[in-house]
Amino acid sequence: MKTKKRLNQNLIGLGGLLTVPILSFGQISVPQRPNIVIIVADDLGYGDLSCYGSTALQTPGMDRLALEGLRFTQGHCTAATSTPSRYSLLTGMYPWSNPDAKILPGNAALIIGTDQLTLPKVMKRAGYVTGTVGKWHLGLGDSQVDWNDRIYPGAGEVGYDYSFIQAATNDRVPCIFIENGMGVGLEKDDPIYVSYRKNFEGEPTGKDNPELLRMHPSVGHAGSIVNGVPRIGFQTGGRKAQWRDEEMAELFLGKAKDFIRANKNQPFFLYYGLHQPHVPRVPNERFVGKSGMGPRGDVILEADWCVSEFLKEMDRLGLTENTLVILTSDNGPVLDDGYKDDAEERVGNHKPAGPYRGWKTTMYEGGTCVPFLLRWPSVVKPGVSDALVCQMDLLASLSALVGESYSERTDSQNTLPAFLGFSGKGREELVIEGMFNYAFRQNDWTLIPPYGPNRVYELYNVKDDPGQTNNVADKYPVQLRKMMRRFEHLKRTIGKITDF
Repeated sequence: MKTKKRLNQNLIGLGGLLTVPILSFGQISVPQRPNIVIIVADDLGYGDLSCYGSTALQTPGMDRLALEGLRFTQGHCTAATSTPSRYSLLTGMYPWSNPDAKILPGNAALIIGTDQLTLPKVMKRAGYVTGTVGKWHLGLGDSQVDWNDRIYPGAGEVGYDYSFIQAATNDRVPCIFIENGMGVGLEKDDPIYVSYRKNFEGEPTGKDNPELLRMHPSVGHAGSIVNGVPRIGFQTGGRKAQWRDEEMAELFLGKAKDFIRANKNQPFFLYYGLHQPHVPRVPNERFVGKSGMGPRGDVILEADWCVSEFLKEMDRLGLTENTLVILTSDNGPVLDDGYKDDAEERVGNHKPAGPYRGWKTTMYEGGTCVPFLLRWPSVVKPGVSDALVCQMDLLASLSALVGESYSERTDSQNTLPAFLGFSGKGREELVIEGMFNYAFRQNDWTLIPPYGPNRVYELYNVKDDPGQTNNVADKYPVQLRKMMRRFEHLKRTIGKITDF
C-alpha cells in the first residue's frame, strides 16, 4: 500500500488522477501518457558502465539512470549485431523473420515495410509526436537511392514526425546527415554519389593512399577517405556536407535537445541513437586521452557526457518526473572492429562484457546481454531487476502502457510489469541471433546448437555459470532434449531459420 500511496501522490503532482489516463496493476495505478525516450548506444558492453561493475571507466551520466531507476541484469537484444537488433526493437519481430535484416551497406534499401507495424507508429496513434536522432542503419529509400533528392521511403514512413540521422554507421558511406529525408548541406553544383561496388575515378582510398590517413584499418575499411578516416564503400562529391567525426556526438545531442524543447508541452517519443563506441572511434578533442584506454574508452566517456547533458536538459525543462527513459545497447562490445586504434592493447583489466562470455556477433551472453536501464521517477522505484527482458518486447509493453492495441502479428510480448519493476517475471524464452547462427535462451538455461568445428551441443545455466565455461549438456540430457524440441518448434512456427 505504501507503493500505491507514493505513486498516487506523484500522479496528483502530474495533474491529478481525474485528468491523467490511468493504467492499473492490481493495487498500483500509473499514468498512461509519459514522455518516452529510448537511448540506444552502439556496441556498448554490459561491463563498460560503472553501474555494471566497471572500475576502469566511470560513467556517472548513465549511472544516474541506474541510481534513479531500474538496472536490469538480464536485459537482452535479439541479435549480436546492429541492424537485426534495431529491426527487432522497432518492429517487435525476430530479425530472422525478415531475410533482409542483416548488417546492411550504407546504400541498402529500407528493410521495414511502409505498411509494417512499428513502435513509433503505435506512439503516433496514441497522440505522441515522434522523433529519431542519430544512428539509423535500417536502410533508406529503394534500390536506387538518389542522395541528392528526397529519400523515400525513410524514417517518416516508419513512423517518425522528425528525423536527423546518419544512413548507416560511422564507418560506412554516405558520410552525410539526413534530416527529414533530405541530405544536409548538399549543394546542387556538388552532388554526392555512392557505390559499394567500385571507386569513382580520381577519388583517393584507404587502400591506395595510406599517406592521407590519420587512422589506419586493421581489416576492411579501405574505401573512401572522409575526414582522414577510410570507410567501407565509395563516395564522391558532397564535400561541404561531409561530417566531421569529432563533432558528431554534440550535434546529435543538440538535435535531441531541440526535439524535446520543441515538444515539451505534448507527449513525445524520441529514439536517440548514440553512435559511440562504434568504429571509427574519433572523440571530440576534449575527450581525447581522458579514459587512459585509448579511443574506445574516450568515446564511451563522450557518450556518457551526452547522456548526462541530455538528462540535465530534461531537468531544466521540468520533464524528468513524467518521462520514461530507457538506455540500452544494440549488441555486445567489440575491441578491434576494423581500425588500428589500440583497443586491444590498452583495454588492460577492463572487461567490456562484464562477467559474460562472448562479444559482438557471438551467440554467448556477452553478445546480447547488454546494459538496460529504465527510469521513470514518478512511477518506477529505484532498484535492480533480474527479470529476463528483451528490447523486442518494448513494442507490446509500451503499446499497453499508452493504451494502444494492434491486430498485426508480432513476436513482442507484453512484459510491462517487469519493465516497471512491479514483477520479477519477464520473458521465459528468447531466440538469440549471432552473426550467422542462433542460440536459445529458456529461463536461466542457454542452448547452443552444434555449429562450427566442435559439432557438439552446448548447454549452460547462466545464473550459476555466467561465463558459460562449463558445458553441462551431458549432465542434463532431459533439459537438453526439452530445449531442442522447443527450439525446433519455434523455428517452424515463427520464422525462417534454416541453418542449424
